[in-house]
Amino acid sequence: MEVLQLDVSGRPQAWLSAKEAAVLYASDAIAWTLGDAFYVLRGGVQRCTGLQSLIELHPIIAVRGAIPSRAWRQSPALSNAKLFARDRSVCAYCGGHFPDEDLTREHIIPSSRGGEDTWMNCITACRTCNGNKGNRLPEEARLSLMYLPYTPSLHEDMILRGRRILADQMEFLLASVPRHSRLRG
Repeated sequence: MEVLQLDVSGRPQAWLSAKEAAVLYASDAIAWTLGDAFYVLRGGVQRCTGLQSLIELHPIIAVRGAIPSRAWRQSPALSNAKLFARDRSVCAYCGGHFPDEDLTREHIIPSSRGGEDTWMNCITACRTCNGNKGNRLPEEARLSLMYLPYTPSLHEDMILRGRRILADQMEFLLASVPRHSRLRG
């Protein structure tokens, strides 16, 4: 399991391994936490007290002194895995639900015709529909979109990264996801 790192204002910054989070706890860099501790790291026994050191990891941590994320000022990086997750593995042309290996990144305006590789120009398509469309515009191929593309917010992007997200983390992230997002349905 991973820990969701926030800056002190509550903006998501990264997914951390337990080891990375433990370093932040040990260096007193944690400003606040959310959720019940889900993992305990046990250290050595202190000679003076005979007590064993331990660090309880929480699913969400705000890091003191964290540099505000620049991701708030730009759109998230586009990848096939995140695109397919955004579109729920549904072909935008035929509406079929497919396994990821049968899906492709489809450019609404083809790259060969100046279309950019952006969230707003890319949708999920099955191999058959993508092949039928070729390098034409959807209307030229007599195809229509079953849904429109959109650029995910930073909170949506944290969900789309495909991690195993704990309930506390998902609740926190979904609280800032727009109501129209396909991640809500």
